Amino acid sequence: MYEHVGKVFGKLDVLVLNASGGLEQDVDQGYAMRLNRDSQVALAKEALPLMGAGSVIVFVTSHLAHFHGEKEVMPEYEPVAASKKAVEVKLREMSPALEWVGVRLVVVSGDLIDGTITPKLLDRMRPGIINQRREEAGRLPTTEDFAASIILAAGRNNLDSGVTIYVGNTEW
Repeated sequence: MYEHVGKVFGKLDVLVLNASGGLEQDVDQGYAMRLNRDSQVALAKEALPLMGAGSVIVFVTSHLAHFHGEKEVMPEYEPVAASKKAVEVKLREMSPALEWVGVRLVVVSGDLIDGTITPKLLDRMRPGIINQRREEAGRLPTTEDFAASIILAAGRNNLDSGVTIYVGNTEW
């Protein structure tokens, strides 16, 4: 993939990392860490030769993962939350090396996003969780809200590296 990007475009300005797995049935215990942490860290490292001054890595996560260890997480989401938090920690550890070559890291963290698969899967496991969260938060962000924040993260060069953009209510 990166070889193709290099040949066609010569560089990579924006890398959006948004893997999220671990709620699937019949997967082994290490699946969420391999998909969410290991693959995304590897993708970021492999992208660096194509990235340079002014490039940005946008890491997309959930509030449940971003605040993992600080706020309670429903047991059904624990493997996802732990693994997404682990990739955020690893990417933040890479920040000095990223900044050295002029690459910024921006994290976009979202509440349950209305209409997306993760809330639907959680609602199957714990019926009523979407409506409960909607009542607690006042409203759930839409995919349009979330996409606008990702575009903001990718396009605003004045955002400091390491900043987190929050989409939706952060209070649980």
